[in-house]
Amino acid sequence: MRAYGEFADLYDLFMEDIPYASWKDFICGYLAKQGIRDGILLDLGCGTGQMTRLLRDAGYDMIGVDASAEMLARAAQTDAEGILYLCQDMTSFELYGTVRAVVSVCDCMNYLLTKKELLACFKLVHNYLDPGGIFLFDMNSIFKYEQMGEGSFCENRPEASFIWDNYYDPDTRENEYDLTFFVQEEGDLYRKFEECHVQKGYTIEEIRELLEEAGFVWMGVYDGYSERPGDENAERLLFAAREQGKETTLHAGNEGK
Repeated sequence: MRAYGEFADLYDLFMEDIPYASWKDFICGYLAKQGIRDGILLDLGCGTGQMTRLLRDAGYDMIGVDASAEMLARAAQTDAEGILYLCQDMTSFELYGTVRAVVSVCDCMNYLLTKKELLACFKLVHNYLDPGGIFLFDMNSIFKYEQMGEGSFCENRPEASFIWDNYYDPDTRENEYDLTFFVQEEGDLYRKFEECHVQKGYTIEEIRELLEEAGFVWMGVYDGYSERPGDENAERLLFAAREQGKETTLHAGNEGK
């Protein structure tokens, strides 16, 4: 069962409570403090483009990368003007030039199940950042997965319903959730489909070490999208790092201007 296949059509319906607007405000405020108020940004793991569109409307030139063609199809159907969407994997993506910042929201990085995969992603991000560019990304914490534990959750909507069966392995720190959807199609008829998602929790120190190995300068970790310092007891952690090592200050798209 592949993640984010048919689920793409229902993703925004069941994720409507995610506070994208307030997250966007924090991201824009943070970037502004680093002198990044415009230019090209990459939304890595952009999904249906909710954050991508908000950042575009805030004045940035946006690129969205996601491995799910179905999620990108939804993004392209919803006011995609001025956004370049690319169907690529986070561990092997290619851009046409560098960007001023890379953001990744909604725990996309937790889908990378090994340090090797995370490091590959971090190195690519570092490679495609402008000199001094910023990398902001959130992750679910080990604490959150421990709290979720093993159990079932469900939600019923007029358009569709789902059952979420959750399993957490403390030894591997992998969290698996099996989703079963029932989508109303005609009258009392419902179509059933299933997806399996697996994420992994990492310690703050592990993430810091991988970022520094990829060439980043550690800037800090926050308790979600807030100014509060993050620790292992936060459910959502927001990491910040800065590119270092590039000698030129000319970023892609500005040559000859």
